Amino acid sequence: MGLFAKKKAPGVAEPMDLDAVMKKYDRESNVRIWEGIPKIIVTSVLAVFSLFCIYVTLFTSWLEEIRLTSFVAFIIFIGYLVFPAKKGHQKVNHMPWYDVVLMVGGTGAFLYYTVNALTIIQQGSIFEWYQIVIGIVGILSLAEVCRRSVGIPILIVAGVLIVYALIWGLSNPTFSGKLNYTVRYLFYSKEGIMSTPINVCSKFIVVFIIFGAFLERTGIADFFINIANAFVGGFSGGPAKVAVVASAMEGMVSGSSVANTVGSGSVTIPLMKKTGYKPEFAAAAEASASTGGQIMPPIMGAAAFLMADYVGVPYSNIVVRAILPAVLYFAGIFITVHLEAKKEGLRGLSKEELPKIKPLLKQIYLLLPLILLVYLVGTSQRSIQYAAAIAIIVAIVVSLFNKGNRITPKRIWEALAAGGQGMITVAAACGVAGIIAGTITMTGLANMLINGIVALAGNQVIIALILTMLCCIVLGMGVPTTANYCIMAATCAPILVRMGVPTLAAHFFVFYFGIVADLTPPVALAAYAGAAIAQGNPMKTAFTATKLAIGAFIVPYVFALNPAMLFIDTNAIEIVQICITSLVGIFGVSAALEGYLLKPMSWYQRFLGLAGGLLLIYPGLTTDLLGLGLVGMVAIIQILERKK
Repeated sequence: MGLFAKKKAPGVAEPMDLDAVMKKYDRESNVRIWEGIPKIIVTSVLAVFSLFCIYVTLFTSWLEEIRLTSFVAFIIFIGYLVFPAKKGHQKVNHMPWYDVVLMVGGTGAFLYYTVNALTIIQQGSIFEWYQIVIGIVGILSLAEVCRRSVGIPILIVAGVLIVYALIWGLSNPTFSGKLNYTVRYLFYSKEGIMSTPINVCSKFIVVFIIFGAFLERTGIADFFINIANAFVGGFSGGPAKVAVVASAMEGMVSGSSVANTVGSGSVTIPLMKKTGYKPEFAAAAEASASTGGQIMPPIMGAAAFLMADYVGVPYSNIVVRAILPAVLYFAGIFITVHLEAKKEGLRGLSKEELPKIKPLLKQIYLLLPLILLVYLVGTSQRSIQYAAAIAIIVAIVVSLFNKGNRITPKRIWEALAAGGQGMITVAAACGVAGIIAGTITMTGLANMLINGIVALAGNQVIIALILTMLCCIVLGMGVPTTANYCIMAATCAPILVRMGVPTLAAHFFVFYFGIVADLTPPVALAAYAGAAIAQGNPMKTAFTATKLAIGAFIVPYVFALNPAMLFIDTNAIEIVQICITSLVGIFGVSAALEGYLLKPMSWYQRFLGLAGGLLLIYPGLTTDLLGLGLVGMVAIIQILERKK
């Protein structure tokens, strides 16, 4: 068991140890084992780090170089305290000597920058040899923390780009000159590690991670599952619909696909199997819904904060524009789950198994922190950091009314420590993403890539969109959502903008396709985690999850080709039109893929439904009318055949 292992749902028969699932598919769960006094010390360090982040974010006006380098120094220090060099059995209260050396060396490198920030800023481009060595130590130590907490694929991308820069990408004639310039650019400037990703992480993301840690301790996750059970659990295929609704609600406060899958899946997947769903479908339904949590406002994972900074719009603006695509995504999964239940003749839960609504409504106060956060962010009455800080205080207050989940002083300390631990992975990914983006900019590779794809696509926006989608999915198979978005925002998003896609729509496009990599074979971590709980075939689960999440592959094309879905240059009538046509379109596609509407569909009905659905999703009056005609035709044929 790690420092802060997730609690298992009480009274749920689990086919597999949830901690084992998390350790296998979620690198954040592979942590050192501290017990006794060492655990108290490590917990205190993590909690102090959270308090440090809150203090610096809310109450100081430090020089950016000082704020960012001290933040990364802390991340490296706690990164080595928490994450061992490799997976597997860990000795209790053990940290090898080489980890201590790496921890001290990496922390010292960034603290050197912190202490000498003014001198370094003023010295221009002339650096001493020892400063270059310090920079190399800092870069390598951060990379090692990233390897331990995030994984090696992102480091392969960064390593290949750095090698390219040192051998071909820079014009300096000597290797030492290239090395000197690379280290200065990536370590000492604001274009590498200290660029936008780590800046946004230290300024905004950290406070929301801490808020999530506190909100989790109020018992809101159990409330979401119970309220979903009460409202949709009794319908046909109820448990699967519960998974969709509960994951959509949990996604409002959590941005981790694997954690969402394991958290709510420990309850919903056994229930789905009990009511007749196949293990692979049950796991896929939970995984696809849980992955969608990253696109559900208001939290939307860390990448949403980065998008606000890259695009240059308020975070509240991003949240509002994300609502309709998120609703369509979950609607697509809900429709497919419903059709599968009807096709297999599955029933819902019995009345005895359903939670009573009245007692649940008495717990509605648990939503107060979330509602307050949305209100403060939406009305811009407070900065994002202050809004999250106020929401944390409110979460503590509302917990006092929930006897089983009261946040005592001890649990406040644990929540702060959990928040500190949760920052490591995001910050390490942001730091390495800054290295990748900085190397691409430093070598001019971004312009070369942009010009190449624009030339390849010609004047066809759809070709540029398909190429960008493939880049995002392939990169996302090994790179976390946050880092994936940073890289795509620096490379592919400008391509779409040049092709005429509005800036915000272009960034939403790469954001979405970076997320679906958690479902897309061969590296579909959320699907594999769900399969482990359901004891199903992992690859079959991944393909089923991809089918269920078809909306995530369609919706981005809709708002890229018709930005009205993101409320860009539109009016109320157009928004209503695109909502109706997109929902009917997703319904047509889902029915065609499922092979069932009112009864099993023949091959030609599936073809007509798929064609009509895709035509409805593609913007334009002509395509809308044709699509409605085809989907309507299939529905009429099904009604007539059913009557016979």
